[in-house]
Amino acid sequence: MQEATIKIINLRLRTFIGFNPEEQSKQQDIIINAEINYPAGKACSSDEESQALNYKTITKKMITHVEDGQFKLLEKLTADLLSIAMESELVSNAKVTVEKPHALRFADSVSLTLKAARQ
Repeated sequence: MQEATIKIINLRLRTFIGFNPEEQSKQQDIIINAEINYPAGKACSSDEESQALNYKTITKKMITHVEDGQFKLLEKLTADLLSIAMESELVSNAKVTVEKPHALRFADSVSLTLKAARQ
């Protein structure tokens, strides 16, 4: 069986994230990285898009969710994006990291990673 890993690397978006009043009134940059695994044997042998996981659809859902949402916690946003990554029954497991640049004064960013696997 051929297991594919789709990587969405450094998806840069803006959203309302945080619980401080300033964070709730001003959008901030976030960076999303995702790894989505699925068995790709049928896609590899058939060369048919219907047999592959559509990463463009997943990414569009993530973008819409982030840009239309407002979140207090990085945990909630990351969990929501992981749920989107896991929506397709084809997905065997996924990992999503959301990075919040400039969240801490002396650090480049703060990030949170969540993983899930289909039972």
